[in-house]
Amino acid sequence: MGRRWWWRRRALVAACLGAALLLLRPAFEYRAVGSSWLGGKRRSPLQMLYDLDQGPRCALAEVHRQRRDLLRRACSHHTRRQRLLRPEDLRHVLVDDAHGLLYCYVPKVACTNWKRVLLALSGRGPGDPRAIPAHEAHAPGRLPSLADFSPAEVNRRLRAYLAFLFVREPFERLASAYRNKLQRPWGATFQRRFGTGIVRRLRPRPGPDALVRGHDVRFAEFLAYLLDPRTRRDGPFNEHWERAHALCHPCRLRYDVVGKFETLAEDAAFVLSLVGAPGLRFPEPPSRAQAAARDRAARLFRDISPFYQQRLYGLYRMDFLLFNYSAPSYLRLR
Repeated sequence: MGRRWWWRRRALVAACLGAALLLLRPAFEYRAVGSSWLGGKRRSPLQMLYDLDQGPRCALAEVHRQRRDLLRRACSHHTRRQRLLRPEDLRHVLVDDAHGLLYCYVPKVACTNWKRVLLALSGRGPGDPRAIPAHEAHAPGRLPSLADFSPAEVNRRLRAYLAFLFVREPFERLASAYRNKLQRPWGATFQRRFGTGIVRRLRPRPGPDALVRGHDVRFAEFLAYLLDPRTRRDGPFNEHWERAHALCHPCRLRYDVVGKFETLAEDAAFVLSLVGAPGLRFPEPPSRAQAAARDRAARLFRDISPFYQQRLYGLYRMDFLLFNYSAPSYLRLR
C-alpha cells in the first residue's frame, strides 16, 4: 500500500512540475552562494516554485500558496513589534548550499528523516536516506546551520534559497515528545536530565528511585512542569517541546513551503521535486503510525482537567493560529 501511495504522490507532483517547466520566461534573477544551479545550469528550487505559482493552476502548488498566505495574514494579525533576530535564533535552520535549501527542523515532526534526506542530497551520507542511522543524522556539525554564517551571507541565502519547515498539530507533537523522551525506556538521558527535576519539584512524596532516575514522570506532571512559571525563568524550553514558532520564527523569516506532518508524504515529495530529486524517496512511517499517534494523544489528554487543557492551549496558541490547526476534538475547552 505504501509503495502505491508513493508512486501516486510522485505522479501528482510530476504533473505540477511538468506544467512549470513549460514556462520559458525567467523568474527572479537570484545569485546564490556556492550553488550548482549558478550560471544557468538548472533552475533553483525557489525559481521552480515561482514558476509553479505563475503557471497553470496546480492543486499541490495552490495548497502551499494558501498556507503561505495564511501564515502571512496570521503573523500580521497576531504579532506586534518584534525584536531583531540573533544568531542563536537561526540555529535550527539547516543549509544546503548545493541545492539552495534552508530547512528549519522541528523535533517530533519527521526531522530525523529530513536530516537523512539532506545528508543524502549533499553527498555526506549514502544515497538511500533510510541507510543513515539516526545518531548520524543528529550528530553535531553534519549539516551547517544558518547561524554559522556572517550576517551578509545569511541575508544572501535568505533571499535566494527555498526555505521550508514542517509542523504538526501541537498537542499531538507534545504527546509524542513525552512518550519518546520521558516514558520509553530508551529515554534514560532525558529522564535523568528533566525527569528527576520534574519529580523533585512537582511530586509531593517522590520515592528515592524516581529522584535518581526520573523514569516514571506522569503526563500530568510533565504538563504542570511546562505551565510552571519557574520553568521558563530557568531558560527556554527544550527543543522537543518548544513551540514551533519559537524555533523557526515564521513571522520574521520567509518560508516558501510550510509542510505538515499530517500530509508528510505529499509535502515531502513536493519539496524534493522542486529540488530536482523526485527519485529520492522520503522515508515514510508505517501506514498506521499517524492514526496511532492521534489515538495516543487523545488517551493522554483524556485525564487532564479542562482547566489545565485551557492553560496549555494558551501556551501553544500561536502554533495553532499560525499553522491553521484547530483545537483537537478530544479537548474540553470553554
